[in-house]
Amino acid sequence: MKCPYCSAPDTKVLDSRNLDEGCVIRRRRKCETCQKRFTTFETIELSMPMVIKRDGRRENFKKEKIKFGIEKACEKRPISAVQIDRIINNIEKAVLDISDKEIKSHDIGNLVMMYLRHLDPVAYIRFAAVYRKFQDVEEFVNELKHDEYNQFKISPTPTDKDGSREY
Repeated sequence: MKCPYCSAPDTKVLDSRNLDEGCVIRRRRKCETCQKRFTTFETIELSMPMVIKRDGRRENFKKEKIKFGIEKACEKRPISAVQIDRIINNIEKAVLDISDKEIKSHDIGNLVMMYLRHLDPVAYIRFAAVYRKFQDVEEFVNELKHDEYNQFKISPTPTDKDGSREY
C-alpha cells in the first residue's frame, strides 16, 4: 500500500481488526519512509445485478439510491443509522439471492417496503406513498390494505441471526 503522504511504496501494518460482522477489515499502517500513520479499509467487492427500470432501461445497482430513499422515509423517526445500514445490507444480500444477472426495480422496492414495514410503520407509509406514486388518498388506502394481505409477494419475514426483527 502506497503512503498517502509521501507516496512511498513501503508501509507496515500495525494492527488489523474485523468490522461489520467480518465483512470489513480495518488496518492501521505506518509508512516506513516518513513514519506517518494512516488507516485503510478492506471490503468485499460484489458484482451486483443490473436493475431493470419501469421503462425497460437497465442501470447498475446503486446502494446509495436505496440508502437515500430509506433515510428520507425514516427522517425524524426513532431509527438509528445502524438499523438503516443493516436494512441496506440485508436488501443487498436479498438482491444477490434473487438474481445474479438482473432484477426489476419493482422487486427492490418491495424488499425495501417489507423491511420498513417491520421496522417502523410511519417510515413504511412514507416510502410506499412515494414509491407507488399514488394519485389520491383512496388509492393509497386500498393499496395498503392489499399489501397487508399479500405481504409484498416476497417471503420469508426477515430476521436477524438471533431471530429478532430489530434491523
